[in-house]
Formats: sequence, C-alpha cells, structure tokens
Amino acid sequence: MKITKLTTYIVPPRWCFLKIETDEGVTGWGEPVLEGKALAVEAMVHELSDYLVGTDPLLIEDHWNVMYRGGFYRGGGIHMSAISGIDQALWDIKGKAAGLPVHALLGGKCREKIKVYSWIGGDRPADVAQNAKDVMKRGFKAIKLNGCEEMQIVDSNAKIDAAVATIATIRDAVGYDLGIGVDFHGRVQKPMAKVLAKELEQFRLMFIEEPVLSENKEALRDIANHIATPIALGERLYSRWDFKSVLQDGYVDVIQPDLSHAGGITECRKIATMAEAYDVALAPHCPLGPVALAACLQVDAVSHNAFIQEQSLGIHYNSSNDILDYISNKDVFRYENGFVSIPDGPGLGVEIDEDYVKERAKTGHRWRNPVWRHEDGSIAEW
Repeated sequence: MKITKLTTYIVPPRWCFLKIETDEGVTGWGEPVLEGKALAVEAMVHELSDYLVGTDPLLIEDHWNVMYRGGFYRGGGIHMSAISGIDQALWDIKGKAAGLPVHALLGGKCREKIKVYSWIGGDRPADVAQNAKDVMKRGFKAIKLNGCEEMQIVDSNAKIDAAVATIATIRDAVGYDLGIGVDFHGRVQKPMAKVLAKELEQFRLMFIEEPVLSENKEALRDIANHIATPIALGERLYSRWDFKSVLQDGYVDVIQPDLSHAGGITECRKIATMAEAYDVALAPHCPLGPVALAACLQVDAVSHNAFIQEQSLGIHYNSSNDILDYISNKDVFRYENGFVSIPDGPGLGVEIDEDYVKERAKTGHRWRNPVWRHEDGSIAEW
C-alpha cells in the first residue's frame, strides 16, 4: 500500500480536516489544526506531504520520526499540529486496513467508557449557575469554565472577589457532586495566581488549569505548596520533551496534551505513559472536532491514568457547526450518565460525511481569538 494524496479542508467553526488516500482505496482522516493558525498548519501539512506521497502508510513510527527529526528545525505549535493530524490519519488507515479500532492495535482497551466534561460560561464567565444546571440535566457530571477575565500581574481584590463569586454561584446552585475544572487560561501571573488559587480552594475543585503560563512553570512550585487543589496544564506543550521537565518537577497533577497539537496518537500515547510513571493523571485537551475527539478516545482507551475527556459538543466556539455535523455515524459518541463510550469501529471509528465537508470548506474560516487589553491599554492574556 502506498500513500497517493493528502487533501486538506478548512471548515467552520475553526477546524481543519485532512484526508490521506492510498492506492488500495483505504483512506484515513485527521484533524491537523492549531486554533487561530489553521492556514499555517495546513501549509505545513503540504510541506510534509512531499515526503509522504509514495510511502507505505503503515510505517507510522518511522513516518513520525522522519516528520519530526528529518528537518533541522523542529517542534512548536505549527509543526507539531501538522504532524498530529497526519499521524491520526495514518492510524485511521492502519485500523481500517486491519479491520480493527486503533485501540486494539495499541494493546487493547482497558476501559469501555470515560467521563467527559462540558464547557460552560464562554470566554468571560456568564450565566454559570444556569449553565451548570443545564449540563447536569443533560447527564454531565463535570464542567469546566474560565475562572476569571483579564488580570494584571498585580491586580485588585475586586478581580479576586469576582472570580470567587462565580464559582460560589455554581456551588450554591448545584452543590458539591458536580466536578468543576477552573481554567485560569494563562490569564493570571504568579502574584495573583497564589491568591486566587488559595481563595478557590474552599470549593473543592476537580482541578485548576494553567494557573500560570507553561513558560512560567517554575511558579507552580509556590502554588502547589500553597494549596491542595490538583493542578492541570499541557494544552500548550507539544511533545514529550516539553512535558519532561514538567513531570520531573513534580508540581502538576493532571496533564492535558492535545492530540491535534502534541504529535497525534503516537506521541500522546508516549506522553501518557511518561505521566503514569510519575503518578500524574491524563485528561486530554480537545475543544475541537470529531476526528480529534475520536483520536483522544483511542488513547484514553489504553491509558490507565486517563480519568476524564474534554469534548466540544455545544461549546461556545461551535456556533456555526458542531462536532456531529461532519460525521454520518452520529451515534459513535454515545453520551450517557456523564460518560462517553469508546468507539469500536475500524480505525478511529468515525465516518466522515465527505460531501458535507467539501460543502462547508467552500465557506472555510479565518477564526482568530479576541485581543484583550487591560484598563491601562497594555495587552492582556486571552
């Protein structure tokens, strides 16, 4: 079997799909995208296709190494997101060729389903109590929300009070049975992160996410020694080498590699295993589309330390299209009682509605995150 063609589709709301074709008619789908940089990742996919066309798609480990190590410059969001989508599609081909789900090729699943959480509140936390009630009615047992708006390196007590009031509103509305992940989104720097994390500890959170930016990870020591709440991060780390020092330092309790950013199934399986050796939990980042979610579930299936999966059904970004729009087997993600089933179909288990993909690709997107500024006019982390 030989790879004959790679085709990309930029589709709403902010995704990129990849189709890899072979001379034996077996095709695979991936989701190579970095939010806000979809066109750049698409270009990188086509850069890498120069090597891939004409090769055996089943040699995934070798292809990964060539794509990563074969160029002098390596790593970073654009390069690794392109590799990620290609890797997903190659695993999809391998599974379909074998007539097996990817998780069977990775050693077989150790769970039938995994807990999922639902996003609420949007970029700026709003209507959180009602949102929390709504997702509980839909069967979810956990939620995640942005914990604050923009916050300067040293900011006012009013900003802290507002963040605390947001979480208090949820606990008052639904009690303590609902798991709550609070995403600081890198908006908070060390001086305020220590204060905010301490103030939120009373609400017994599932985790706090990115209490500081990953590049300021040395600050995690002071935060971790200050609170008992689990600390999560990893969506802006792109390889096992990025995660290595985070795990060695020992201040993170949950890692969140994104299977469309951190090297795909091949790399994220290795990252998950590294984390297991450090007694660190896995909760893959995935505010993306159906291929990315299917890829995450394959790794969740074979990773003992996976405990919850992000998914984007109904997320505030998906106003024009949602994850089920692009697949024909819409029951593949079976949500029940706060869990989603692991797909058992061949490959990734999702059947792409190619005609609909092509139709929406005519519209495409140029999604950009908002640019926020502090009251003094300086740029704020979004």
